[in-house]
This record gives sequence, C-alpha cells and structure tokens, in this order.
Amino acid sequence: MTERERLLKRLASFDFAAAELHIYLDTHPDDTSAAKALERYEAAGSRLRSEYEEKFGPLSSMNETGNRWAWISDPWPWDTQEG
Repeated sequence: MTERERLLKRLASFDFAAAELHIYLDTHPDDTSAAKALERYEAAGSRLRSEYEEKFGPLSSMNETGNRWAWISDPWPWDTQEG
C-alpha cells in the first residue's frame, strides 16, 4: 500500500467515526465522553486531510488553495497503483 492510499484509508476511518458519533450524539446529547471523542476524531481527520493535501493535492473543489480546479489534476484521490 502506498503512502497516499494509507492516508486516504486513515482519513476515511476518522471521517466515518466522526459521522457515527454525530448520529449517536443526536440521541445522546449529554454524553460528554462521546462529545470529546468526536472532537478528537474531527481534529485528527483535519490534520490528516491537511497532510494529504500538502503531499498529494486537494481532495475536493472546496480546498482553499486559490485554484478551484486543482482537485481534478491526475491522479484522482481514489486512483490506485494497482492495475
């Protein structure tokens, strides 16, 4: 697995955990432990996203690099070395 693939998988796992915690907190809004975990997952996801974009380019058109079309440059984020 390449570093690019590893970063994408880690980012996906943090984003998934954060999404699940958001759903959980909708029904358990007083769970401070879950709220703190959500903050940690969102912060870790943000750091990973920044690391990925610094090394491999933006993941979406919402990136604030100033070039709104930079995200469509090859390789696409989901492209792999396998072939």
